[in-house]
Amino acid sequence: MGYIQELRALVGHRPIIMVGSGVLLVRENQVLLQRRKDNGLWGIPGGSLEPGESLEEAAIRETYEEVGLVIDQLTLFKVYSGKDQFYVYPNGDQIYDVCVAFLTHDFHGELKAESDEVLELAYFPVDKMPDELNPLDQIILLDLQKSCQNSTSQ
Repeated sequence: MGYIQELRALVGHRPIIMVGSGVLLVRENQVLLQRRKDNGLWGIPGGSLEPGESLEEAAIRETYEEVGLVIDQLTLFKVYSGKDQFYVYPNGDQIYDVCVAFLTHDFHGELKAESDEVLELAYFPVDKMPDELNPLDQIILLDLQKSCQNSTSQ
């Protein structure tokens, strides 16, 4: 049982502050997304920190666990927090998410969806995301689109 599950056993569905990492895996102007099992929506690989773990370690671990890829290098993309990061999971658990998003073009391995959390994996063009995006990942992906537009217009 992970840290968040242990905490949930104590506090139930009440709001908690959850700190985690998300990873934008980008290749050839496409980003890897996973269709999440908990809500059926597309999002980026990532998850919450375990005690003593760094944000980078969590990003690398979660990416490997969820999609089977090994990250060789991470770059800080942006930090997301505040009232807009409130989310209620389908089971009723409430969080205020603090997400540190990383970007990488440097990864390898065999793409494989983790069966407990991921329904499917797919690459999407950065400028053409699916409509069914996980709310907490939507703003990150919009920022990625803006970042890519800015880099091509310069």
